Amino acid sequence: MLTPLVESQIPDQMKTHGMDRDTVIREVMLERQPSKEFATTEQLGGTAIFLCSDAATQITGTTISVDGGWTAL
Repeated sequence: MLTPLVESQIPDQMKTHGMDRDTVIREVMLERQPSKEFATTEQLGGTAIFLCSDAATQITGTTISVDGGWTAL
């Protein structure tokens, strides 16, 4: 997720790798990310809403990753 913490790391990564912002995001920060995208607040919120709904009543004691495949690697 592109949080303020991640956002603040981009300039340092640009200097370290001698790359522009878009290249750093694509080739450094999202390199291991299978979806090649940051998760969004809407995606995380959608998962939270689902878990609060009747459709998720029988979901207990499990992890639901909203990470674009990161944990699958």
